[in-house]
Amino acid sequence: MKFVLTLLGVMFVTGCQAMDPLSGAARWWQLGFVAPDYMTVWVETAAVEDVHGKLIERISSGVAPSAMPEDGMESARGWNRVGTDGMPAVGAALPRRVFVRWQSIVEARTYRAWVDIPDEARQVMHDSTARRCPERPEEPSKYSAGLTLGLAPGGVIQAWVRDECYRPIKVARGQAEVEPLGPHQGQSSGHYYPLPEASKRYIERFGIPYGSW
Repeated sequence: MKFVLTLLGVMFVTGCQAMDPLSGAARWWQLGFVAPDYMTVWVETAAVEDVHGKLIERISSGVAPSAMPEDGMESARGWNRVGTDGMPAVGAALPRRVFVRWQSIVEARTYRAWVDIPDEARQVMHDSTARRCPERPEEPSKYSAGLTLGLAPGGVIQAWVRDECYRPIKVARGQAEVEPLGPHQGQSSGHYYPLPEASKRYIERFGIPYGSW
C-alpha cells in the first residue's frame, strides 16, 4: 500500500510538471553577428566547437547587421542594438567556444579570434527554449536559442545570449588578434569589402570611437 501511494505521488508531481503553462521544449540554437552603427563588418567565416568537442565549420559569413540612420547624430558609440537573427548551428550542441574571422571595413583590417562561452551562457540558452516568458505566458516558448557576437573596430568582441523573454544578456568580452594574411586569407590581393558611402561620411565627421565598446 505504501508503495502504491508513493507511486501515485510521483505520477501526480510528474503530471503537474507536464501541465506547467510555462514549460516548453528545447529545439536548436543559432549564431548571429552585429556591428556598431556605421562600423561595417564583413564576416569571412565562423565556426563552433560544441560542449562535446565537435567542430562545426563555416556556419556563417556575410555582412554583419549595422544600422546607418543618416540622422546626423553621433550614434556609433557603445552597443545600441543587438540583433535577433542568425544562422542555425546545424549539428552542434550548445557552444563551448566560437571562432570568427572578419574584416573591419572602416579600418581595412582583418581580425580573428576564439571566444569562450561560459557555463552561465549555456544555461540561459537552454532555459530560453525550455520555458515560456513568464511575462507573456500565453505565447509559446522560443523555438531556438540565440548567441550574438558583436564585432567592433580594434578587434573588440562582445557576446550576448537572449533569455526566454528575448532580453539580451552580456556573457563574454574578448580581444581579437590581427589576421596576418589579411582579407580572404591573402586570396584577394589585399582587397576588402567595399566601404559604404554612409559609413565613409560618418567617419569623416565623427571618426571611429575606439574605447567605447
